[in-house]
Amino acid sequence: MRQFSILLILLFSINLFAQQDTCEINIQIKGESGGKARLIGIYVDQNFLADSAIVDNQGKFTFRKKSPYKSGLFYVILPDQKTNFQFILDKEQRFSIVGDKSDLINSMKFTGSFENDLLYQSLIMQVQHEKTADSLYKLMQGKLPNDPNYVSAKNEIKNLGDARKKQLENFGKKYPNSFFVKYKTAGQNPDIVDVRKPNGDLDTLGQLELYRNQFWDNVDLNDERLLYTPVIANKLRKYITELTPQNPDSIIRQSDIIIKKSMVNNEMFKFISNWIALNYQPTKTTVMDGEAVYVHIIDKYFTAERANWLTPKELTEIRKKAWEMQSSLLNKIGPDVVSTDPNGNTKSIYEIKAPFVIVYMYNPNCEHCQKETPKLKKFYDEWKSKGVEVFAIVLDSNDKEWRDYMEKNHMQEWINVFDPTNKSIYAKYFVDITPELYVLNKDRKIVGKNLKVEQLPIILEREMRKMQ
Repeated sequence: MRQFSILLILLFSINLFAQQDTCEINIQIKGESGGKARLIGIYVDQNFLADSAIVDNQGKFTFRKKSPYKSGLFYVILPDQKTNFQFILDKEQRFSIVGDKSDLINSMKFTGSFENDLLYQSLIMQVQHEKTADSLYKLMQGKLPNDPNYVSAKNEIKNLGDARKKQLENFGKKYPNSFFVKYKTAGQNPDIVDVRKPNGDLDTLGQLELYRNQFWDNVDLNDERLLYTPVIANKLRKYITELTPQNPDSIIRQSDIIIKKSMVNNEMFKFISNWIALNYQPTKTTVMDGEAVYVHIIDKYFTAERANWLTPKELTEIRKKAWEMQSSLLNKIGPDVVSTDPNGNTKSIYEIKAPFVIVYMYNPNCEHCQKETPKLKKFYDEWKSKGVEVFAIVLDSNDKEWRDYMEKNHMQEWINVFDPTNKSIYAKYFVDITPELYVLNKDRKIVGKNLKVEQLPIILEREMRKMQ
């Protein structure tokens, strides 16, 4: 009998422990009359539906789950689809929330979640300070920087920022292991330091370099919970697109820095390397030769050892695409293309004597090509005498379609070639979307690509000045 009682107690204890591992978030929003509430999770720069619950006529509802929700920042969208509020989920996943729909931030009370107590103390201060700051900015409008009112308002705005930093600092001292503290600390940007040149002038480049070097100091890239908040995506976007000059060399340099930092955690490395590669792949960027960034990231980091989230087939396809782009990157010698003209004669880019060659790749059925081709013909008529030749390659067409298109657009004056197999340009001049324009200089180096016709004069005038 005693053994049976011990067994019952043990089973009861195990059952209680299992219940404690489940998630149960009880919520009441006063003023909400019923419907369906949705729990929205965040993965870096995307949202996902994590759960839903029915709201009763007293504004009560519960999110309940047998296994834990992913740690991160979540939003609850109320039935009207307009009103929402946020909270943090980490180790504490059994707590209650009470708030008033008319003032969610100031009314929100949590029982059983110190992380969210910290979050809402921070939000309350943030909202109050933003209202005050808006008033101060209005006072500054139209006043000179040396105006006493301007100076006073600027100092008050600085004091507001300092107060928020102090609050976070105090939270960190009291709750050093808090996920909220880690999340908010990661979102802080470095202070802008006054950097001077030897002559006393402001060194803006040195200032920027120092700011960039300190930008990731407070971010724990080994903590993948941060991927389930907006902080990593926001910082990465700012770091790569705002703090980095938008040319391939600069982007590659800064990308290498942050990708190497991210390698402490495979999920962090996966997101950051993918984000940079995808944002600089063809058609996704306006940066001239953004493909150089894409090729660099794929070649250096998307290997069988590192990119373990990809299947061998996926990895092979991605690396093949990058390899196809390599020959046509900016400042490389443009590959020769040998193909057949309308008379059956062989034509070659390297046989052209003109100092500048525009390699034009198009498809007769492409709407953008139909708009750009007449523009290119007009440009050619004006610039041919200045040493410009066009080498036009038709893609994915047939002989009749090609000849009709040339006739319609009066293209006979420049060099036209057609290769039904497209083999003559394979892995030479990369084309993702037609039309595609490349510019080769007198040394046949690629000096322009991914261009519109109206951009050609800028490239050519720059190259002609170099020849003088």
